[in-house]
Parts: sequence; C-alpha cells; structure tokens
Amino acid sequence: MTPPCALTPSPGRPVRSPCAPPQGAPCALRAPLSSAPLAGPVPPQLPLSVSLPPALTAGGRRSEAMALVEVCGLPRGGWDWAPPGAAAAPRGPDDYSFGLRAPELALPRGEQPAQFLQTYSEEGRDRVRIQLAHGTTTLAFKFQHGVVVAVDSRASAGSYIATLEANKVIEINPYLLGTMSGSAADCQYWERLLAKHCRLYQLRNKERISVSAASKLLSNMMCEYRGMGLSMGSMICGWDKKGPGLYYVDDNGTRLSGPMFSTGCGNSYAYGVMDSGYRPDLSVEQAYDLGRRAIAQATHRDAYSGGVVNMYHMKEDGWIKVEKTDVSQLIHKYLEARK
Repeated sequence: MTPPCALTPSPGRPVRSPCAPPQGAPCALRAPLSSAPLAGPVPPQLPLSVSLPPALTAGGRRSEAMALVEVCGLPRGGWDWAPPGAAAAPRGPDDYSFGLRAPELALPRGEQPAQFLQTYSEEGRDRVRIQLAHGTTTLAFKFQHGVVVAVDSRASAGSYIATLEANKVIEINPYLLGTMSGSAADCQYWERLLAKHCRLYQLRNKERISVSAASKLLSNMMCEYRGMGLSMGSMICGWDKKGPGLYYVDDNGTRLSGPMFSTGCGNSYAYGVMDSGYRPDLSVEQAYDLGRRAIAQATHRDAYSGGVVNMYHMKEDGWIKVEKTDVSQLIHKYLEARK
C-alpha cells in the first residue's frame, strides 16, 4: 500500500494538494503522516516558489486586517485609540465599529467630545474659553388649515455672517418638514438620517410614518448621543391620519407636542408677535401674515437673524413653499404702515 502524501489531509476528506502530481503519477514527497520533517533532499524537479496574490490596495489591507480581527476573536471595539502616553479614552463608537453590524457614528480618536467641551469651556486662568454662539429664528404653528412654518435664512459663524441664503427647512418627505436651529451640520445630518428611516418605514409597512413616530425617532437618536456636544433644536411638522402635527425635539432628546413653537436666539421676539395675533381659526392669509411678521420683527431686533423669510404651508395633500421675501423690504413696509 502506497503511503499518503504529506500534503494531503487525513483519510475521510481527501483534498488534492496544489503541488500534487497528476492522477496515477507517484508523488515526489511520499511519507507517513507524522510531525517529523521530511528527510533527504528535495528533488530538483519540484518547484519551491509559491505564487502570491497581487499587492493589496489600502482598502484591501484594511479589509484583510478587519477579517483577521474577526478570525482571532478580538472583541469588537476592544482597541484603545488614545494617543501614545495619554490615558485610555472611554469606550464609544470608533472607526472599527462604524458602518458594520451596528450603525454608529464614528468619533475622533482621543478624548470624547463631551469631555473636550467641558474642559475648554470652564472659566480658568490657563483655560481657553470656547463660546458656542448660535443664531437663528424659526417658528411653526398649527391652525385650522394645517401648519405654517416660517424661518429666517442667515447662517452665522460666531460674529461672521457666513451666508444670507441658507434654507433652514429640511424637506424630509412630501408630508414632513423639519426646521434647523443650533449647529447647521448637526441639524442637516440628523434630519437627513431621519428622512432615510422614514423612507425605510414606508417601504416596510406600505404606509407613511406618522408625525409622532418620526419625531420619536429623532428624539431617540438624540438620546443616544446626549452629552456628546451636539447642538440642535428642531421642529418636526407634518400631516398624517390624525391631521396636522407639530413637535419640538432638541439635542437632549426632549420631545414636546404643542400648537406653536419658536426656536433660536430670536424666538422671544417671534413669540411676542405670535402671542398677540395667534388664533386657531385664522384664515390662510392671516396665518401667512402672522408668520411673516413674526420672523421680520425678530430679525429686526436679533443681530444673528436676517436674510429672507422662507415660508412653508403643510396641507392635507402635502407641503407647499409659499414665499421667499427679503426681511428688509418687510421692515420698511411695516414702518410705512405705522405712519
């Protein structure tokens, strides 16, 4: 009986070795299965070179490293990404966990955002004071014909006016709108993520998501990242089976339902105008005039608000954009009307 080839697995699952000779030909490396090395010189006719795969790209190296981690059984998120010499950073989503099984937000390596902001925002002799200045004015209110949403359009970076044409209304879907106040990046990212989940809900359940459920999704997202430095105050408004809906959601996960909300540093001025003229039985034109006047007066008093008034009207058959009016023209119009 011819002994098995040293490069062939044990009997029961015979697998042809890459270096095995053709069927019926004697193997050049015949030896019993043992842990001892092969004795004698290797025949010259047997090549020792092994063909290697082409060089891996950067993405290939990363995929191979991640696959190696999976094979070795390293727990997910078990690496410490803190800089050399620094204390170990608290665990949280990192580069490795981002985009894999758990959809999480990748955080920078090093300290957590909450600790960073707390450290550099304290009053101290050797500390840097970071003042997170935000400025905007947004409002929304319900009335007998739906929901009116009015916002200004000035986007500021501290004392610098970045643009006068920022649209602070996120069009989530034809029956849902969201407003932006706080950090523009945070509001845009999370409300676009909300739009994705609303669309997935509609595909799975064959019906539109309710305004209440959409606002709850956004609130749950904010609760997961509470204390991580997000800055967002949003109003989610829409129309569903229960009629018009209006909810306020902020970065702490606070979720409130009500007939009227205003956010931003100019909200106190907007509330003053709305409280003087708001009624649930307003006509469409009266509601438009109230929202337009509230934003214009707020931009007149608040240095961080300005630009134009973007106004939307949420109806039973979806939202429409009503107008885009320069606040300077409105202020002059109101001043002329007083004379």
